[in-house]
Amino acid sequence: MTRFRGCIDIHSGQVKQIVGGTLHSDDNNNANANSQDHGQLSTNFVSTQPSSYYASLYKEHNVKGTHVIKLGSNKANDEAALEALRTWPGELQIGGGVNYENAQYWIENGASHVIITSWLFPQGEFSKERLVKLSELIGKERIVVDLSCKRKPIVEGDEVKWVVAINKWQTLTNFELNYENFKELSENCDEFLVHAADVEGLCKGIDEELVSKLSEWCDIPITYAGGAKNIDDLKTVERLSKGKVDLTFGSALDIFGGKLVKFQDCVEWNKGK
Repeated sequence: MTRFRGCIDIHSGQVKQIVGGTLHSDDNNNANANSQDHGQLSTNFVSTQPSSYYASLYKEHNVKGTHVIKLGSNKANDEAALEALRTWPGELQIGGGVNYENAQYWIENGASHVIITSWLFPQGEFSKERLVKLSELIGKERIVVDLSCKRKPIVEGDEVKWVVAINKWQTLTNFELNYENFKELSENCDEFLVHAADVEGLCKGIDEELVSKLSEWCDIPITYAGGAKNIDDLKTVERLSKGKVDLTFGSALDIFGGKLVKFQDCVEWNKGK
């Protein structure tokens, strides 16, 4: 059945909620990260609490499958991610800049899974070799493939399609979300995470068509993120996906400054499952 999954998004060492399509720079050092994004980065929420506060909250309420995403490769993001992982060892997933060289490090430091996306698409092309190699290193049971996506521009007469977006969701690949690709990927991973980048952080509603398709395409655990704005979205996702897709709330959630969804309501939903 559909469950609420948590998230901890980290940018410049702080927990934030960012509008999906507005993050352009790598944020690779604290000195100039904010200036690089000046005039472009749209932030819904910047927390005064450390990452461990949110990890403790998810731990207290047993919100399994929570993902910690580093939005940039700077040291402050790494430190904040480690703080979260050490608060609830073996239960949080880590993503953001994960690759073959550092995946084992994150597992050894408390991550239940590593989340990989851009590294799987060198020069914008999917590399099955990389996924297989990582699976052999840490085991497929430790891998979540993030297929963050955007709708492909529709040519007259075409059906709706979604393609993977990498590099802070700024680069569209030619890798489509469909049954065949999910089946191939699932041979070497344990779960999927799909951010609908077109609606991420906007709190204007989920991509219902995508949610329906995900349940048709995927036979292993999968979490959808993007646009959720109401506790009833859990019911909607459960109905559309026949309970096969889980849902993440971000900017709408009261623990992230939102006024649309109460964290306690999400916890109560999970208790009923």
